Amino acid sequence: MAAETAAKKLKTSGPLIGTHNGHFHADEALAVYLLRLLPDYNASPLVRTRDPARLAECHTVVDVGGEYEPERNRYDHHQRTFSTTFPNHNTKLSSAGLVYMHFGRAIIAQHTSLPIDHPDVTLLYEKLYTDFVEALDAHDNGISVYDPAAITDSGLEKRFKDGGINLGSLVGDLNNADPTANGEPQDEDSLFARASTFIGDVFVRKLRHAASSWLPGRAIVGSAYQNRSANHASNRIIVLGQGGVPWKEHLYNFEQEAGGAPESEVYYVLYPESAAADAKWRIQCVPVSEASFVSRKPLPEAWRGVRDQDLDGVIAAEAEKTGKQKIPPGAIFVHASGFIGGHQTKEGALAMAAMSLEIA
Repeated sequence: MAAETAAKKLKTSGPLIGTHNGHFHADEALAVYLLRLLPDYNASPLVRTRDPARLAECHTVVDVGGEYEPERNRYDHHQRTFSTTFPNHNTKLSSAGLVYMHFGRAIIAQHTSLPIDHPDVTLLYEKLYTDFVEALDAHDNGISVYDPAAITDSGLEKRFKDGGINLGSLVGDLNNADPTANGEPQDEDSLFARASTFIGDVFVRKLRHAASSWLPGRAIVGSAYQNRSANHASNRIIVLGQGGVPWKEHLYNFEQEAGGAPESEVYYVLYPESAAADAKWRIQCVPVSEASFVSRKPLPEAWRGVRDQDLDGVIAAEAEKTGKQKIPPGAIFVHASGFIGGHQTKEGALAMAAMSLEIA
């Protein structure tokens, strides 16, 4: 009777998901979590097995079975003939990428309460794959971010070992649990559940941040970019009306959409430190690339590492010597590397940026 009740519960609690047992990886751990984000799969039980007969009983199977047939909800990528990639990408998909490719739009639409064909859903769908899922696909398929032969030919060597801090390796570590209090090894399915929650929570945090911060930031940066001529005739300065906007990726994208000509690159981004009416303002230099610490045009060398009244004096002397427009007092600092500075007012920050453009 107990077995019959358990079987009925298994059949009625949601579509049965199947994946392989044994050593687990990040891709199927995420694939299972992604499915369970959807209402249809929210209460779905999971069977971990390589038994074809048991897998045949499953509604949806990921990372096992040797079949990629979405019309039958089969999402394996281990077949010799498998070469599917995400649209406009070259990395072969893992089970995570397969499930995301087919169900990602629905997951994002549900999270944002937008129609599945909304342009913002499309933007987030591409971003989450590019920023998160693709790296897991590459890790599971043994694809290096750089061509190994080119790295060898160049003579480049790693400065330190970093293989143990990627998500794939962290999930892999969860296969090896400490013994329980009675000395017995921890249940394998429990370890998988823990791994699935771990990597799934990372995905959800990425999605929340992209939807609540990155996406609104795109509109803010787009407007600032379109109106940058009002700040300076060079078009090299944009002003954001609020702080905390993730602007770098958006700015590079808008520049590329505008043709990507070097002469039209933005050099400085201005923004307030807070929402207060008397907030101080920052001047941040645009780096040559999103991950670079090298600025396109750092703030002037004579200003770097100087603060407050001393900085006011240095700037005033520069204006006097070169005949540049004077900057209102209130300069706060310029970082020693010249990548960022500050002023008490928006007008002062804008004047500092404008003067910086004219100093070689």
